[in-house]
Amino acid sequence: MDLSGKTIVITGGARGLGAAMAKRLAGAGSRLALVDLDESALQATAEECRAAGSPQAQGYVANVAKEAEVEALFDTIAADFGAIHGLVNNAGIIRDALMLKYKDGKQVSRMTLDQWQAVIDVNLTAVFLCGREAAAKMIESGEKGCIVNISSISRSGNMGQANYSAAKAGVQAMSVVWAKEFARFGIRSASIAPGFVSTELVMSMKPEAREKMTRPIPAGRLGEPDEIAHTVQFILENEYVNGRCIEVDGALRL
Repeated sequence: MDLSGKTIVITGGARGLGAAMAKRLAGAGSRLALVDLDESALQATAEECRAAGSPQAQGYVANVAKEAEVEALFDTIAADFGAIHGLVNNAGIIRDALMLKYKDGKQVSRMTLDQWQAVIDVNLTAVFLCGREAAAKMIESGEKGCIVNISSISRSGNMGQANYSAAKAGVQAMSVVWAKEFARFGIRSASIAPGFVSTELVMSMKPEAREKMTRPIPAGRLGEPDEIAHTVQFILENEYVNGRCIEVDGALRL
């Protein structure tokens, strides 16, 4: 796909990885619909994207875990931009906890249903909802397109992340299903499994915590947000990439 002039929707697009993706695609001349709950950050990132070369960059406030809001969102984006050519399902949250924590033979904590459901809602259900609506708009307009889902190295299972790991494994599986179901419409789907990346959240951690996180990575460092964004661009542009998960983790395997 030639990204110049193409409309790409990015969820979680206000900051972090989403903002890095937006700025890289802006440099390729894409038109950008950025979705987040933080309106002020959305507007700031959209302005940066326009300055970086995007002919059109707009922010949209929506809760992507709510079906009615997602349906209205994609109706509005399609009306504003005329067509949708790509979607990056990037929005996500963490609510880490051990399933069960015991001390001296007594249970002291457990992962709550609220912690489980919040992560499943945002990291899995929202991906389903946005993917469904984006694909419908592409099919209805007769446009070929691509959906990129952000999974995680944690999809293989990471202690304290039963909710997150389950969601990210589901995201990868859905990408495969969509690649098979949507191929006849000229719509591709793939996923990316980032390792540990130097986002604002990670960089705000104590230095000793970051060092402990970095130590097992064979590459000897954290990933950069633009390295994940570069992979998003590669998938969007390479029309023979379909149904696969690309691991970008510095050779770390959980």
